[in-house]
Amino acid sequence: MTHPFRAPLSFMGVPHVTDPGAARGVILGLPFDCGAHPTRVGARLGPFSIREQSLLLRPWDGDSGINPLEQLGLVDLGDASVTPGDVDGAMGIIEAAMDIALSGGALPIALGGDGAIALPQMRALARRYPELCVVHLDAHTDAYPIDGLNNATPFARAFEEGLIDPRGSIHIGTRRSHMVPGVYDYGRQLGYGIIGMDQLIKDGIDATMGQVRDRIDGRPVYLCFDMDFFDPAVAPGVCTPAWGGASAREGFAVLQALAGLNVVSVDINTISPPHDVGGMSAFLAATLAFETLVMAACGKFAL
Repeated sequence: MTHPFRAPLSFMGVPHVTDPGAARGVILGLPFDCGAHPTRVGARLGPFSIREQSLLLRPWDGDSGINPLEQLGLVDLGDASVTPGDVDGAMGIIEAAMDIALSGGALPIALGGDGAIALPQMRALARRYPELCVVHLDAHTDAYPIDGLNNATPFARAFEEGLIDPRGSIHIGTRRSHMVPGVYDYGRQLGYGIIGMDQLIKDGIDATMGQVRDRIDGRPVYLCFDMDFFDPAVAPGVCTPAWGGASAREGFAVLQALAGLNVVSVDINTISPPHDVGGMSAFLAATLAFETLVMAACGKFAL
């Protein structure tokens, strides 16, 4: 008799498990947002939408000829059991979920969720990886000179807690308006490198990413991909959109140019389905996750 129940929706239909076992790649949903934005709340729904849109993808990569799902034994751990808006409670739950995702030595790919989810991930990662560095692709630094923990401050709090090495960390893609003055000056005071989107395009992706590799110098990397790195023309469904961002082609080129880094964790966040047109932003995020898996399976990250 056929089993009458269906497994939970998983990324590209991979097995849903609660223990990563021997998997070399794991998906982890972090369905949390602070609920603090005055007009745009919805990133708590991001993981489900990314998984839903991932069903449009096919498992074989045309360029490399490999199936990264099989190569990495990819599994989906499901979602951390968080309550949106409960910032303090969610931080401990996400940190514990990351501990499980990291327990078997796999590469975790976290699906967010707003930018606040970065801090508990870094707390878990810092225990395993001394001199942890961050490559943060975002229209904003998320290291604002303000108090508290929200989606504007995870990298300020990470500096204060000594979780990462800011001298080897960099924010890429910054641009446009901010809610407080002096954001870039403050980030640089903390030790972060900041490369604006205009500079990235002017200097070229390959040259810029070469500078990033020199800055990191072999240290372990938490790769945090805020989807508002992309232009709203291709990713309208994000928490804080900003015009002048990357095209889809440029975003994939940036990811490819990060080959050779010791990437130990990946975070793709800020998809906001209530503001997403036809799921296109979530589909872009799912494709970005797939491309990351291909790079890991091909040995382009020093796992």
